[in-house]
Amino acid sequence: MEPIRALGAMSGTSLDGVDAAELITDGETITAFGASDYLEYGADERAILAAALGRWPGEAGVDRAAEVGLAAHLRLLSRFPRPDIVGFHGQTLAHDPAGARTHQAGDGAALAHALRAPVIWDFRSEDIAQGGEGAPLAPAYHHACARYIGASTPLAFLNLGGVGNLTWVDPAQPMEDGLLAFDTGPANAPINDLCRERLNRAFDRDGDLARSGKAHAHLVDTLLAQPFFARNPPKSLDRDDFRVAGAAIGALPTADAAATWVAVIAATVAHALRHCPAPPDRLLVTGGGRRNPAIMAALEALPVSVAPVEEVGLDGDMLEAQAFAFLAVRVLRGLPTSFPGTTGVAVPVSGGKLSDPATALDSARGTARQSGILRLARPR
Repeated sequence: MEPIRALGAMSGTSLDGVDAAELITDGETITAFGASDYLEYGADERAILAAALGRWPGEAGVDRAAEVGLAAHLRLLSRFPRPDIVGFHGQTLAHDPAGARTHQAGDGAALAHALRAPVIWDFRSEDIAQGGEGAPLAPAYHHACARYIGASTPLAFLNLGGVGNLTWVDPAQPMEDGLLAFDTGPANAPINDLCRERLNRAFDRDGDLARSGKAHAHLVDTLLAQPFFARNPPKSLDRDDFRVAGAAIGALPTADAAATWVAVIAATVAHALRHCPAPPDRLLVTGGGRRNPAIMAALEALPVSVAPVEEVGLDGDMLEAQAFAFLAVRVLRGLPTSFPGTTGVAVPVSGGKLSDPATALDSARGTARQSGILRLARPR
């Protein structure tokens, strides 16, 4: 297959907004990076999405959250020329791998009809159905990125979104054999929630709040005593899995709570590095957490070279959106999107559902009629 122009979209559990990025790829290698853009959620949109966190299809607020997320994606993706394929992740509202279920809100069929472009979506369900964790899914793209930057020895990517996840990559091995990936623990989500609830801010800008507080080491140790950290990878988390365990941190003065969550992030990453098959030469940090100087300073104490992915020519704001563009092309080709070493699935799985715009209208009507998606479809 020749490289094609894929457009990927990602709305993470930090609930800040939607990222979109173009990628020229054949699903195995990166040929070129295209345009990218970002749409920030408004306060009302964020509140609707936050109110639906932890809920499953059919529960109160879920349909409204799906409509809000889908409309935001359409506004952003409509800024781009029509791509060959769209990779649409949707908005994760709940994730329960132990219960063999995961929930990403958003109807890819409605999006395909509105954009008049084929859409790959529902990336996680097949992995869950085959016994995997359903997350993380970006590691296949991390392997391609490692080869793109010319790496020849093991390295690791650390994504700090709402939840942290680590991908260990050996670029000298084939993708199936050269990956280990898993969630590390909480990342931006508890700090963002703290800032919204107490300060009416979306996040801790420049890490100023955390840097003004004192970390409470005994609470860090208490959190790391949770059973999740005793499990071997692969393993994954929901953004709110530590809400109860972290209640004592949340009860601290605001600045101390932020500082303690930063210490938790660094401690969980240090714990995660022990699982790597071989020590990585460097830890490349992506996601919103790399923009928090307090977090980056805490990570510098780790026994590995730490740098934002921009130091190797990658875009840490758009890596996840690019990943779903890459995965969409892999689905088109029938190539695996997850592996035993990334989600714990028994055999490699190609997840994802294809909605073609020529046949998507009937299945899209239910969601689209209520949300106005059909009316928002741009003329061609």
